[in-house]
Order: sequence, then structure tokens, then C-alpha cells
Amino acid sequence: MVITESCVECLWKRQQQLSDDPAYLSDIRKILDNRSPNDCSPYLVYLFNQTYEKHFGTKPSYEDVKKTYNDYILLNEDHIRGWIENSADPLITAFSYARIGNYIDFGALKTINTDTLNEMLRSAHFAKEDEDVYRSFLQECQEKKTFLLIADNCGEIVLDKLFLEQLKKCYPHLEITVMVRGSEVLNDATLADAAYVGIDHTANVISSGSGVGGTICQLISEEAKNTLDTCDVILAKGQGNYESLAGHGRHIYYSFLCKCDLFVRRFNVPKFTGMFIME
Repeated sequence: MVITESCVECLWKRQQQLSDDPAYLSDIRKILDNRSPNDCSPYLVYLFNQTYEKHFGTKPSYEDVKKTYNDYILLNEDHIRGWIENSADPLITAFSYARIGNYIDFGALKTINTDTLNEMLRSAHFAKEDEDVYRSFLQECQEKKTFLLIADNCGEIVLDKLFLEQLKKCYPHLEITVMVRGSEVLNDATLADAAYVGIDHTANVISSGSGVGGTICQLISEEAKNTLDTCDVILAKGQGNYESLAGHGRHIYYSFLCKCDLFVRRFNVPKFTGMFIME
């Protein structure tokens, strides 16, 4: 997804809020002014993080935040699983909950409100606009052999696990893989987080091998790239994966919430609208 001037301005303002150090901001400005036309927001943020560490040392850890939200959803896991299994269509319900989980994003949002998250889960639904994409998705799951879920955030990944449980019930022939981030990036899920929430008991889990909050093919590991190249059905979660993968000619399904002004304008929907897109 090609970055827009409004997105560049938003990235710049965020860095100004992070630090008022002139030397640091000068380097950030150079990154923005010298960006390639193909650079996406997650890649620029990756460069910002490298620049930050050059000036100030290691960035503050999100380990406590990640554990908090993994634990919060894990605490409610059995209740949510019950809601899913007692619903009219458990797979759609599980998919909708997993998409709502994309709210837990400290890259797009400054704060996460658990009351808001709970209300979103209670009111989760599958819109009519999603139905054509969903039918295509189900048909491919029925006909194909391998499935890749590219994960996004902690907390969200617990809901992804519940979705994959239902997917396996409906399509037991599918070989399911989950790809997580290769190193710490905000509150994104890593191999350690995947093991912590137990999604590795539901699917094969691999690392992207990259510290980008998205999936940039030139920067991921050979294992990750081979998996991306060969999996029959791919579901990429979150705005960062959409920004880094969309427009590159791959057949991918995307699931995310529109959490920033750019996505609200791009898709002409209210903030926090759930999207299910096939490219």
C-alpha cells in the first residue's frame, strides 16, 4: 500500500511527540524526505526505531503490556469459546471476535480501553458487505490444503486461536500455520507470545524473521517467504500487514479494524469498522 502525504504527516507528528531532540528529529525528517515511492508505513516505523536506538538506546519494552492483554483475553477464553460454540454459526462468530481483537493495537492507538473492547465483542457481527468475500474464503478453505494466518497483536492472538479452532473443525484437512513477528515490535505477537497463549497447540507457528510491524517480503526469513509463497489460503491480520502486503500481486485475504484516519478515508467507513478484503 503506497504511503500518502497525510500518513507521512501523521508519522512525523508522532515522532515529534516522542522526542523533541533536534538531532533525532533531523534524522527522522531525512528518512521521510528520502523515502522510496514503494516504502510503507511499517517499514518507515522500522527505520524510526533503528534511529531511536542509535540516539537513545533500546526502546521501552511492551512486555508488560503484551502480558496484560494476553492474560486478559486468556482469563475470558472459556467464556468466549462458549459464546462461539453456542452461536448460530461458530466459525463466523469466531472470525468476528478475532477481527475485533485487532483493536488491541498500541501502534495505531495511544490507549486501549477494556470496556470498549468488551462492548465491541458483545456487539460483534458479520456485515452483509463481507458475505461475498466470506463465501470465496470458505470455498478456498474447502478446496485447498494449506492455510496461513499472519498474526498481529497480543491479546488478539488468543482470539485468533479460537478462530483457528473453529476453522479446523470445519476443515480438518487444512494444514494451518501461524506467522508471528521475528522480534519485539510494540505489542505485536512473537514466538514467545504464541507459546504463552497456546496457539502452537492449534497450528504450526513460525517467525517472520523480521522486526517490522508488518510483512515485507524483502526482509522476512527464507522460511517465512517460502511459506508465504506456497500456502494456498492466506489471511493477514491488521493494518500493518495490509499496508505492507497489499498491492504486490499476491492473493491474500485481509481482516482488520479501521483504526486511523487514513483507513477511515480510504474505505469510507466509521472508525473501528471491521474489514474483510480479498486481493
